[in-house]
Amino acid sequence: MVKNSLFKVVSTFAGCGGSSLGYKLAGGKVLLAVEWDDNAVETYRMNHYSTDIYHGDIAKLSVAEVLQRTSLKVGELDIFDGSPPCQGFSSAGKRELYDSRNQLFREYVRLLQGLKPKVFVMENVSGMVKGKMKLIFADIMRELKASEYQVSARLMNSMYFGVPQSRQRMIFIGVRNDLDMRPSHPKPQVRPITFREACYDLRGNNPDDRMLGNMLLKMAKLQPDKWKSDINVYKHVKGNLASSISTHWIGWDRVCKTLVKSEISTSGLIHPDRERYISLAEAKRISSFPDDFKFVDRTSGIVRMGNCVPPKLMEAVARYIYNNILLKVQ
Repeated sequence: MVKNSLFKVVSTFAGCGGSSLGYKLAGGKVLLAVEWDDNAVETYRMNHYSTDIYHGDIAKLSVAEVLQRTSLKVGELDIFDGSPPCQGFSSAGKRELYDSRNQLFREYVRLLQGLKPKVFVMENVSGMVKGKMKLIFADIMRELKASEYQVSARLMNSMYFGVPQSRQRMIFIGVRNDLDMRPSHPKPQVRPITFREACYDLRGNNPDDRMLGNMLLKMAKLQPDKWKSDINVYKHVKGNLASSISTHWIGWDRVCKTLVKSEISTSGLIHPDRERYISLAEAKRISSFPDDFKFVDRTSGIVRMGNCVPPKLMEAVARYIYNNILLKVQ
């Protein structure tokens, strides 16, 4: 354990470690990361080599093992973090109410109730408060409050917290009832950063770049000069709007749209030169990962960043929690 760390964290559904990096940037120490995906774990280990990792099914992880691995007692953990898989909520997917992935938050709640941390942070996509998914959102709020926490949930857009990407995430913050403090969220901190400002020095193609196929090249030539993604052009060329929700032509002086985990078919973020998708290096920049952050390869890197919480967003949340909650209860 780093003696100078400001607070201690256990991160579940940790992915490649976007949230973990945010906590570290805020001065925290991640004692344990929980993740089952092989590629995500490999990526996490390449970048967070000092953090203990539970590589396996969270349903098989007991409270006792977490306490043993972290050398903590019940109630001592500062922040319990988690991003339960969100595909069942995602606006880009089918948004099935009874998708089994919508229920994985119950494993998070099980550990929360056993560990009794001072604060918890749970993150998910904005789609969970849209349409029929509001029923799942209400269920989650009931479960979290029944765990003896005061809970606040807010949509936060990462572009106001130093991330060069418009990415809305639902951030739940809970404070244990006996600490007698109401949770709240940080307010927007900075103006949005444009693609030019984020990637001005990354001009030129790289060997691992993914070039556009013929269909997207046709669309690119017809897109408006103001770099606005026109779905009418998309439909005219392709004949339908499949994947259009996740396909965006980036403008040099605009903030990027959300980076999605997949570039299947015609979906993805397209570079302003309209000849290729953004590079892995550019994806790191717009996701607020450092240039030296390692991924297994380009394809898995896009998946990992498309799934994760941008580090700078979590850094802002963590700093806010430390300054406004943890400092007052220590």
